[in-house]
Amino acid sequence: MRNRSFGKRFMRTMMALAVGGSAFQLSGCDPSVRSSLLNGLSSTTTSLADTLIAAFFVSLQNDGTSTTGGTASGVTTTF
Repeated sequence: MRNRSFGKRFMRTMMALAVGGSAFQLSGCDPSVRSSLLNGLSSTTTSLADTLIAAFFVSLQNDGTSTTGGTASGVTTTF
């Protein structure tokens, strides 16, 4: 149990250092490179959020029906 809480604290600390270190690294970067990097991160984050939201609503629309296989006559069984 103690190892798990240490692992969580360690990962949180490392993530905070990574995010904080990235901000300091970008401050000394060439403005065009910084702009390009931030635009790429922005578009990636936006598309990821859109994908996750769309997947959430698709899962809500699933009404529990499942279509499986078929027969030689092309009749599909739904249950």
